[in-house]
Amino acid sequence: MQKVVFDEKYTFIPPYRGTFWSWAVGKYLPTLVRKRCGVNSWTTIGLDHLRDSLRQKNGIILCPNHSRASDPLMCGAIVTDTPVHSYAMASWHVFKQSWLETFVSRRIGAFSVYREGMDRKALDTAVDIVATAERPLMIFSEGVISGANDRLMQLMDGTAFIARTAAKHRAKTHPDSSVVVHPVILKYQHQGDPEVLLAPVMERLEDRIFRISQAGRPMLQRIKTLQAALQCAREIQWLGESLTGRIEDRVQQLVNLILQKHEQEWLGRKRTGDTIGRVKDLRIAILTDMVANKVDAKERHRRWQHLADVYYAQSFSLQVPGYLDEDLPPDRLKHHMFEAVERIEEDLTDNMTVYHDLHVDIMVDEAIPVPPERVKSREGDPIMKELRSRMLKMLGVEDRWPTQPITNCPAPPQPAD
Repeated sequence: MQKVVFDEKYTFIPPYRGTFWSWAVGKYLPTLVRKRCGVNSWTTIGLDHLRDSLRQKNGIILCPNHSRASDPLMCGAIVTDTPVHSYAMASWHVFKQSWLETFVSRRIGAFSVYREGMDRKALDTAVDIVATAERPLMIFSEGVISGANDRLMQLMDGTAFIARTAAKHRAKTHPDSSVVVHPVILKYQHQGDPEVLLAPVMERLEDRIFRISQAGRPMLQRIKTLQAALQCAREIQWLGESLTGRIEDRVQQLVNLILQKHEQEWLGRKRTGDTIGRVKDLRIAILTDMVANKVDAKERHRRWQHLADVYYAQSFSLQVPGYLDEDLPPDRLKHHMFEAVERIEEDLTDNMTVYHDLHVDIMVDEAIPVPPERVKSREGDPIMKELRSRMLKMLGVEDRWPTQPITNCPAPPQPAD
C-alpha cells in the first residue's frame, strides 16, 4: 500500500511565491519527464485560449484530467510553452514522501490540501489566488489518479465552490474582469509494441502468480488471464471463496462487500454509489481518533488494517468495464493494455515500469465564464456539468464513469483540526 494516508495532525503547506525554481524546472522539463515518466514528446494545443484569459487579467482555474502520476509534471508544459507561472493544489501526501519531493513540489507552485477533512486554509488560499488573478490555479478535479486515460471520473464540486467564491470577490474588486475555468486534457499514447515492451514485465508478474510464464499466447489474452487470476485471489482473501459471473461484475461486487462491511461499523449504515466518495468518508471516520491520539496500539493496528482494505477496494474499483474489448480502435486498445499491466504491477509491487515510448497531447479548451451567483439545478452545478462535457469531448470518449450519488449516507464525523 502506497503512503497516501497518515495518522498524524495535518499541517498546511503554503505556496511558494517565487518564480526562479518554476523557471528552472521548466528548462529541465524535457529531460525530467523522459527519465522519470517515459515521455519522449508532447504537443501543446489551445494555449491561445489561456493567453486570451491572461491578457484579460481574469482569475484562472485550469482543470486537467488525472490518469497518471506524471500529470502534474506534464502540466508543466503549459507553464513553459505559454509561458506563465502557476499554482496547484496537491494532496498532503505528496509532501510526505521525501524532503526532495516536498522541496521541488512547493517551489514549482504546489500547496497542500487535506483530503481527509475540511481544509479551510487550502480553500482560502485557492480562492485568494484566483480572486486576485495572481497566477492560474491548477486543480485536478477528479481528486485521485484514475489509471485510465480514456475515462473521466466523477468531478469534485470543490472546484465550482472555489471558482464561484473567487468570482464574487473579483466582481467587487475588479469588475472589468472575471473568473474563468479552462478544461485541460492530457491524452497519452504509447508508441511502442505491447507484445515486445510488456513481455518482460508480464513474465515477472506471471511468475509471481502462476510460477510459470504464459509466453507464446497473445498479450491481450495474457493480461485478461492475469486479471482473472488476481480477481479470484482477492475474492478468496476477503470472502474465503471465489465468486461466479463476469469479472467486471465481480469486481464491483467485491468492492461493495469490502466497503459495506466497514461502512456498517464506521458510518452506521451500508451505502452504494461512487466508490471514491465512500472511501474518503471511511478514511475520515477511521482516522479521526487516530489523529487525535485517542486509540491504543492495538486499536491503531486494527484501524490501519481497515484503511488498507478501503485502499485496495478503491484500487480494484478503477478497473474499467470494457476497457480491453477487442473491438476498440487498435491504437486505444494498445494503450489500454499498457495501462492494465501498469495497474496490475502497481497493485502487486507499488511500482510501475517506465517504458520510455509515450507521446502526450496537452489540450487547453476555451474559457468557461464563472458567474458569481450559483444557479440551482437538480442536475448539479452547471459549471461542473459544462466542465465535464467539455473534457469528455476533448478526450473523444463516451462517459464511462456516470455520476453515482452516494445513498443511505449519514454525515461522517470530522477530524480534529
